[in-house]
Amino acid sequence: MQFNNFTCFLIFGFSLFQQNLLGQVEKNIDSLILQQFKSGEKSIILLQNQKQLIPLKGLDTLTLESINVGAEPPNHFNEILSKYTLLEFQTFDLEKDTFIEAETKRFDVTILHFHLHELFELNAEVIAELQYLIDQPQTISIVFDEREIINSFPFHFENAEQLIYVRGAGKFHQSLAAQLIFGGIGAKNILKKDLNRHFKKGDGLMTEEGLRLRYSPPQLLEMNADLLRDSISTIAKMAIDSTAFPGCQVLIAKNGHVVFQETWGYQTYDKKIALRENDIYDFASVTKITAALPALMKLHGERRFDLDTPLKNYVPKFKNSNKANLKMRPILAHHARLKPWIPYWRNTIKKNGKFKCRTFKSEPSKRFPTKVADKLYLHKNYKKRIYKSIKKSPLNTENGYKYSGLAFYLFPEIVSDLVNEDFEAFLKNTFYKPLGAHSITFNPYLHFPLERIIPTEKDTFFRKVQIHGMVHDEGAVMMGGVSSNAGLFGSANDLAKLMQMYLNGGIYGGQRFIDESVVEEFTRCQYCEEDNRRGLGFDKPLIEYHPQKSSVSKDASPESYGHSGYTGTFVWVDPKYDLIFIFFSNRVYQTRENRKIYQLNVRPMIHQVIYDSFKKE
Repeated sequence: MQFNNFTCFLIFGFSLFQQNLLGQVEKNIDSLILQQFKSGEKSIILLQNQKQLIPLKGLDTLTLESINVGAEPPNHFNEILSKYTLLEFQTFDLEKDTFIEAETKRFDVTILHFHLHELFELNAEVIAELQYLIDQPQTISIVFDEREIINSFPFHFENAEQLIYVRGAGKFHQSLAAQLIFGGIGAKNILKKDLNRHFKKGDGLMTEEGLRLRYSPPQLLEMNADLLRDSISTIAKMAIDSTAFPGCQVLIAKNGHVVFQETWGYQTYDKKIALRENDIYDFASVTKITAALPALMKLHGERRFDLDTPLKNYVPKFKNSNKANLKMRPILAHHARLKPWIPYWRNTIKKNGKFKCRTFKSEPSKRFPTKVADKLYLHKNYKKRIYKSIKKSPLNTENGYKYSGLAFYLFPEIVSDLVNEDFEAFLKNTFYKPLGAHSITFNPYLHFPLERIIPTEKDTFFRKVQIHGMVHDEGAVMMGGVSSNAGLFGSANDLAKLMQMYLNGGIYGGQRFIDESVVEEFTRCQYCEEDNRRGLGFDKPLIEYHPQKSSVSKDASPESYGHSGYTGTFVWVDPKYDLIFIFFSNRVYQTRENRKIYQLNVRPMIHQVIYDSFKKE
């Protein structure tokens, strides 16, 4: 078929018309989303806060329940509540006058939310039961009044010591009301007209905002939502189609707002379980900046851990070793001539491939308590052999940068000795629970159903099993799953809380965890003049950007920092742009030989899209 110039002109013109039309539609959608979000923000009014309970503080000290009265699924309010901390959920069906009770126990705070979308006749017993809950001093009552029918219900909401009134019940109304309770947003609105004889025009209280993460559309921060959605989805699907991994997740936070969290694909290639946002991943070496570092940073700020003190002062058993006088600063910066790693597991296997009988047993006992796989338990003294291997290992002959995980096997004991507390308990009580990051844990198979934990490698050389729920790293599993080299698991949302704490200079939820000056010291480049980009434990951008060698975007600032994990995890924080990027995958499923995630440059490509979405040329 041949086209004359006029026909080509028409085709070209129509193509431009389509592009302009599509662009206008996208602008209209962005404008509509932003309008709906801001409308939701303006509709939320805090009318009572007698005990100053809102925003909630001290999440590690509180037990919470959420009671849903009249909400139809999906209940977005409960979904957002659960992003902040652990809660137990109950439901009251107004149509059936049915109270679906959980276990009878007392909670420190009850979040009682009414969704008034139509009128119901309620019997006296139901009214009395709900009014009793409203009247309790530790109850936060929320009224979603979609049709302005609050006064048609026989409840005395004026008796509530904490009362949030929301004129509407849409997705953003519910999300923002939940965020108000935890201090993501602050209360700043007043009634525009009388609600009833108890609540008058002009009533409304104010509270602090930005205490914790917010959950907002990217349009609110003038980010290109279509570019984020379309480009990141294209890259993720390309990687999945190329079998770089069976599935992945991306979370983006900007200026304290989680603006993007999506999943693609499945837990495994059989496509039986689709990925979910709250899935729990093996952090691998991301553990280094989420276990050892927060502890050491806090202790450094308290003058209990000195960066310029030699190792022998903290690990006396290394006094007579070649590492005795290595100082903590170069050790943390991978600048201390330490060997990269030691294959500890090899010493447990005979030449014929079978395990040495004095090393493993098939059943647990006092002598063999450490589980490394089903029907495989390690001798209690093997941890000492790991330490001995580290102690005896030779140092590199040349000075300079050499990534090493050896010292991170020692940090748990160093921290425990300094705080006189179990390492894992200290981390959970000092950081994870107060942050509301309850999914971050070692040995997740002890705490969560396997369906929520992403499987990693099919081990063909050591454990000879599909690894699922236990740490992938062989050294970490031989330490009982608790190490600071690897071992932590968690969800993307909970990891974001810890990263936001760093980004806030050590503060989150109104609580100071780490001195700001300490965060600055640990995240700065320590030996740049010696061609070592690293901070203290944290990775940093290449001193001179190289597209084939860099694991981050070319636009990542020199102030940025983060870490990657062998299993396919990655987190990066950029203080210059107030940005957090989290990428989760299980690229080692089913084999670590799969290196397509690197060959396809998946993570730097996605990282660049994020910068492109907000940077103005």
